[in-house]
Amino acid sequence: MIGALANKWVGYGIAVVLLALAVWWGVSTIYNNGYDAASLKYKAEIAELKQAASDAANAETERQAAANNAAKAREAARIADMQAEADNLHSRIEELQREASQDPDAGRPAVGATGVQRINSVR
Repeated sequence: MIGALANKWVGYGIAVVLLALAVWWGVSTIYNNGYDAASLKYKAEIAELKQAASDAANAETERQAAANNAAKAREAARIADMQAEADNLHSRIEELQREASQDPDAGRPAVGATGVQRINSVR
């Protein structure tokens, strides 16, 4: 066995195997280091993109809430205006009914001048 190890070709073979192992270890280490660096880089980019998407979603939600609140305020103002118009119309109807009930020609089958004036005021 010692004689086989003393042979120069066996020594060259062992050296080649050791050299191949050293090269494989070096390439493997470089590859793993590069992979880890790229992995960290892209994980950071993905985290940044997720954060940007989350921020955009939050901003859109806030924008929608502000738009909804503004629409509700406009709706409340419009409802108040419509209520005021309805109150004015109601008081106008009551006034016209009062005038019609006080009209001396209310029982006649034809419409008199005051009735025509009331009808025209509604237009």
